[in-house]
Amino acid sequence: MLYAILCEDVENSLSLRAEARPAHLERIQELVDAGRLLVAGPHPALDSEDPGEAGFTGSLIVAEFDSLEAATAWADADPYVDAGVFAKVTVKPYKKVLP
Repeated sequence: MLYAILCEDVENSLSLRAEARPAHLERIQELVDAGRLLVAGPHPALDSEDPGEAGFTGSLIVAEFDSLEAATAWADADPYVDAGVFAKVTVKPYKKVLP
């Protein structure tokens, strides 16, 4: 089943993100390689593809996991969690309807 992992950043998370980004992307790539990733990316703090110093307010990952528990465990082990980037992480079942 698909699960949405909704992450909210702490304020001024840009430097924390930069430090942990390579390890974070490496884990996401594992989902890509396994054919389990639907979409992933950050929420820019400004209405812009490149928010510059404004940074990001969070992230969204939608991926396939065996269970809610497995998705939650995966989210809890994210390098951004360890680095203190995320203030809150919510994991919910997700049903793709379109397209």
